[in-house]
Amino acid sequence: MAVHHSLEVADGGRCDDDGHPPRTGTVGTCVAHIITAVIGSGVLSLAWSVAKLGWVAGPAMMLCFAAVTYVSAALLSDCYRCGDDDKGPRNRSYIDAVRVFLGNRHTTHLVVCGKKHTWACGSLQYVSLYGCGVAYTITTATSMRAILRSNCYHAHGHDAACKYGGSYYMLMFGAAQLLLSFIPDFHDMAWLSVLAAVMSFSYSFIGLGLGLSNTIANGTIKGSITGAPANTPVQKIWHISQAIGDIAFSYPYSLILLEIQDTLKAPPAENKTMKKASIISIVVTTFFYLCCGCFGYAAFGSDAPGNLLTGFGFYEPYWLIDFANACIIVHLLGGYQVYTQPIYQFADRFFAEKYPASGFVNDFHTVKLPLLPPWRVNLLRVCFRTVYVASTTAVALVFPYFNEVLALLGALNFWPLAIYFPVEMYFIQRNIPRWSSRWIVLQAFSVVCLLVSAFALVGSIQGLISQKLG
Repeated sequence: MAVHHSLEVADGGRCDDDGHPPRTGTVGTCVAHIITAVIGSGVLSLAWSVAKLGWVAGPAMMLCFAAVTYVSAALLSDCYRCGDDDKGPRNRSYIDAVRVFLGNRHTTHLVVCGKKHTWACGSLQYVSLYGCGVAYTITTATSMRAILRSNCYHAHGHDAACKYGGSYYMLMFGAAQLLLSFIPDFHDMAWLSVLAAVMSFSYSFIGLGLGLSNTIANGTIKGSITGAPANTPVQKIWHISQAIGDIAFSYPYSLILLEIQDTLKAPPAENKTMKKASIISIVVTTFFYLCCGCFGYAAFGSDAPGNLLTGFGFYEPYWLIDFANACIIVHLLGGYQVYTQPIYQFADRFFAEKYPASGFVNDFHTVKLPLLPPWRVNLLRVCFRTVYVASTTAVALVFPYFNEVLALLGALNFWPLAIYFPVEMYFIQRNIPRWSSRWIVLQAFSVVCLLVSAFALVGSIQGLISQKLG
């Protein structure tokens, strides 16, 4: 692929070495994108996860996943460019990197090659991104109901029958996402990511503060070394596997790492900026995760709710609960878009390449609304994005199970997309010889993560079936 430097665009401005308009992302905007994507639904389930694992295994598991996530991010960030880290051809998305590095090769663990290999990865990636949209729809509706319940309990007492359905609020969230879905791509989303990151800090601090204050008010630290008891040993094993799945969901952002890295300006080399941003983001998120998970467990012990701010372990101050849930809603409005934009970009490219002469696919129409600037509309985008948002909302309506859905997504995404493909691509990018010490260490790392992921996947499927049939 030819690389042209210092190209000029039609309006006299400059563009990057691939002809793309100048990228302007920095460490700060990269951290904002990552935190927006990572600190989301997952942080709300961590007190429940620590309660199932106990005081030793709970925090230890979070630290392990933090370390694994950084290794994964570092390996994948080196795959943004082929060959030279400064001037090599870019892989602008995860699926582009898999196609370039693994598309024509047999891999170590899976006998899949060529287009089949690429489609297998792409399908799994987009299913996981789609699942995140479903999870965020469930969580936002839960937070909307929590605000109403908090006000109801405050007005009528903690024993009042304050019950609200979730379907209406999922539909409201879907309508809001439909409007936000017409943001063209990540380069136009910096303001949304910064706002969402501020919201995530806000409700994380509130959850941390409420857990700490409850622990102090109780005068004791609840919980045990082995975690919450279960009726049978088998049920305990299922709870542990679901807890691991929830933690796995909370960390990795490999699905969108290359899309975020594609917003960064150079120099310095994009992989160096991404590694720096990853360290900052993972340290920040791990601190909040440990504090929210551990203080929540210390406050409620084995009764820690599945969702810390909506399970109503906390009743007062009700206005603070309302504010925290409002922050969750605003944050997930942005988080949904961070996970959905890669799917929109893929659809735009796919249909444009397949139907280059179609006006429906490629033409833009200017719409002028009163009091608003002109708005460029593409009919394909309107139709595809409307159907997409409607489908995530519909699935959330059918499976509104917070902890189980998060555990399933975490287990499904963790090994193949956060570990296996980054490791295999890194071997090719850096020309790592087979049976060298680095090759052996990374393969062992991949196998251990596979076992953990399989254990969590089985438990999460069992939990989802039990909830649906129960």
